[in-house]
Amino acid sequence: MDWLDTLDPHWFWLALGLVLAIGEMLIPGVFLIWLAGSAIVTGLVAWVLPIGMPVQIVLFVVLSLTSVFLGKRYLADNPIEPADPKMNDRGARAVGATVMVTQAIEAGSGRVKLGDSEWLARGPDAGAGTRMRVVGADGVILVVEHLN
Repeated sequence: MDWLDTLDPHWFWLALGLVLAIGEMLIPGVFLIWLAGSAIVTGLVAWVLPIGMPVQIVLFVVLSLTSVFLGKRYLADNPIEPADPKMNDRGARAVGATVMVTQAIEAGSGRVKLGDSEWLARGPDAGAGTRMRVVGADGVILVVEHLN
């Protein structure tokens, strides 16, 4: 363990920052990146200033708490908007589409064909073969109305 005595502590902090940054890329959650930044800043400060390991640990803790708090606050004020908010919501993506009734809509429910699949549908009574427009989605049930 004599090699540990010769190792400069700033390399530990820089390596820890790199490992945490890689961890953020592998397991995204926008948390480890703040710790990675704190470790890198601690390593740079330890490289420039002759401070002992206890001070470096306190610096890392203070930087970590501060960066996590400020990062959480920043993300709350500036939420990340997805490029396509309806990407994983097929029902919402279908709004406005024209569908064909495959099983008559009676008493408010039936089946419609959208693309190459059939969906449960809710709407006004309509016979099989009637073309209708999707106006909404309630889970996996499409809400339809007559074309005007």
